[in-house]
Order: sequence, then C-alpha cells, then structure tokens
Amino acid sequence: MTGLMLPAAWAAFGLAPMTGPVGGLPAEPWRYVGLPDQKFPPTRFSLEMRDGRTVLRVEAVASYGNLLHRLDAVPAGELSWRWRVDAPLAGADLRSRKGDDVALKVCALFSMPRSAVPFMERQLLRLAESRAREVLPNATLCYVWDPSWPAESLVPNAYSRRVRYITLGEPGSGWQNIRRDLKADFLRAFGEESATVPPLQAVAVGADADNTGGSSLAYIADLELRPATLR
Repeated sequence: MTGLMLPAAWAAFGLAPMTGPVGGLPAEPWRYVGLPDQKFPPTRFSLEMRDGRTVLRVEAVASYGNLLHRLDAVPAGELSWRWRVDAPLAGADLRSRKGDDVALKVCALFSMPRSAVPFMERQLLRLAESRAREVLPNATLCYVWDPSWPAESLVPNAYSRRVRYITLGEPGSGWQNIRRDLKADFLRAFGEESATVPPLQAVAVGADADNTGGSSLAYIADLELRPATLR
C-alpha cells in the first residue's frame, strides 16, 4: 500500500537536508508518516555514516511508512538524489494490490486543485478522507526503484490513480545518481488532467512491504530540490 497521508500543516520554503544523530531519524521538518490506525509495523528509517557522509537507511519488514517534508507551495523544479538497494524486495508487482510494495521510493506531492480531478475520483477521495480523517493529496508522483520494469515505465498505483509511479533503478550493488525534471514528469503522468504544473506541497521518501510480507534494505542520500531556473 503506497498512498501518502499528509500530517498537520508544516511550512518550509525549501527541502531541508536529512541531518540528525547517527541511528536516529532526520530532524524536522522531516517527519515520519504512517497510515491511520496502522496495524503493520513501521518501516525503519535511521541515519548512518558511510564513507564520511550521512545517508538514510531504509528497511522494510512486512511494514509501511514514509518520511515526509512538507513544503509551502514551492514551484516544481529539479529533484536529485543518490540511492542504492542492497536487499531487493521479492514478490513486488506494481500491477496488483497484492504486490504493490517497493524497496525504495521518492515521491513528489503536488497541490493540484481538487477541481482538476475527474468526478468519480473526487468522490473516492472524499470517501477515503472521511475514513482516514486525513487530507489526501490530489496528485502524487513517485519514483520507485523497480528494475523488473523497463526504466521510465509509467504505472498507476493499484489502489488509487491519484498516485502514479515512474520506475527507475538498476539491479546490482552500488550507488546510482538520479536527476528528474518534475515539471516534465508531472505533465507526463497527469497532463491529461492539468495542462499547468501545480506547486509542490511535500516531498517524501519511503518503502513498504505490507502487501507482500517481504523485506528490503536500501539507502538514500543527497536529496535536493533546485528551482528550474538554476538547472
């Protein structure tokens, strides 16, 4: 299950680095976010030192969880990071709810107006919000480490079309550098609903194995958001 809930409003004008004590969670405004009344264990996040640099360890064991950084209507620009997956998640298959898990993901949550969402999906969102007692984002784009798909595959979330994936990642050990144009990727994923690119309301990092019951181990570092004019 890979949807994202929004915690209480948290304003930030940029993407803060993931810093904090080794073995702990990144400092605010990064915040752990799970599901309402979650029965699965939380995905484990902790800061580590590797080669003299701080990285985030992400371990999923039949679990669900995200680290979320709320933004204050920041224009979509360029998102970059380094990641590696040392223990892939067996049994993941984004085409089905049963396999809808990922070893590592980076998500951009856009402040797309609810009026741009198709009518039936607006009703489903309202129903989900009433059950979850949380505000749900209208458009979430997640970059997922999943080399079982051809790179750059665009895949709708099995639970909700309000979340869409772009598959990335290469099998094997070692760090991989990623750089994404959020404007171009938003238009590719949601362009049939909105011809303009809305601002960002949050960025999240996560992993989940609640559907497959499996386990994975991954790392991410140097997550940065740059204005498009500076590329």
